[in-house]
Formats: sequence, C-alpha cells, structure tokens
Amino acid sequence: MSQKKGSPGKSSQAKGGPVDQAIRKRRRRLSQISDIKSFFSRLLVMIIMIYIMFWIIFGLQPMANDDMKPRISAGDLMLFYRLETRINSDDVVVIHKDGKTYTGRIVAKGGDKVEVTDDSTLKINDSTMIESDIFYSTPKYEEYVQYPLQLAEDEYFILCDYRNGAKDSRYFGAVKKNEIMGKVITIIRRSNL
Repeated sequence: MSQKKGSPGKSSQAKGGPVDQAIRKRRRRLSQISDIKSFFSRLLVMIIMIYIMFWIIFGLQPMANDDMKPRISAGDLMLFYRLETRINSDDVVVIHKDGKTYTGRIVAKGGDKVEVTDDSTLKINDSTMIESDIFYSTPKYEEYVQYPLQLAEDEYFILCDYRNGAKDSRYFGAVKKNEIMGKVITIIRRSNL
C-alpha cells in the first residue's frame, strides 16, 4: 500500500500524459468554436433587429435642404415612423415621388379641394387657411398644378414650411398614400452630432 501512495502510478501519468493533453486541447478548440458560433449568432440577431427597426418600422432621413426651415434645417436627421396608418393635416411626412425623397407638411387630405391663389393665399375647401406657425406666404407655381385641385381619397396635398421656391405639391402635384414613406416623429439636430 505504501508503494502505491508514494510511487507514480497510472493515475498520475494519465493527468499529464499525451492523451490527457490532447483531450484538453480538443476541449479548448471546441470551446473556441462554440464562442465564435455564439458571437456570429448574436451578431446575426442584432443585424436582423436593426434591419427590422430601421427598414421596416422606422426610417432615418437627413434633411437635404432648408425647405422646412425654421423647424427643420439642412443636415438635420429625421426619424420617421413607417407603419403610421392615420395621417392627419399638419403632420410632417417623408415622401418618395418620381425617384426623389421630399419632406413636407400635410395641409389637405382626400376629399379636400385645394387652391393657391394669385395673391399667395392657401385655400382649403374655399376657406382661407390661417397658419399661425408658418411665417411665409404661399406663392403659386403657375406652370405645374392647375387649381382648384380636388384630391382623391388616397391623396394628400403637401407644402413645405419655407414656401418660397420649395418643391412640394405645388411643384409635383398631389401625393398618393403609397408614396408617403412615413410620419416624422423626431429630429436630431445637426449641431448635436
């Protein structure tokens, strides 16, 4: 019995032997492979979540010009909600029309009659609109849209806040509901980036 305790036996050779080292090496490699698989599966889940968040539910769009000044300036980043079903007058929306992206404020929707008069007055359903938050007149673009304009049920009339020279429904006409990419829900100011 005393020889077994003091003398190196099979159990002590097995702990440091070549077979045990090979097993430890293989376990280490399998652990590393498992860690790599875990990392890539988490990365894939994160990419899918980002895709769902910013290409299906929300969208990000930089403001290209000063057409919405003073509320939204060139370079500001707009976060818009793509799944909005109720779009109302005074909502700011991002639209995709004729291959270009625009931003504007809805002033009239389906069933409304819109007119921009020669004296730069906006009329909706024969009523002169008094827009307390808009600081500019609404000039008529003679060559683009014929007034009065009767909107179909799925159409909207969109104007920019900075009315002089802005490209909006006076330029490209009524906007269909399927051309609206989403409703702007917040602005990230250029100065904060």
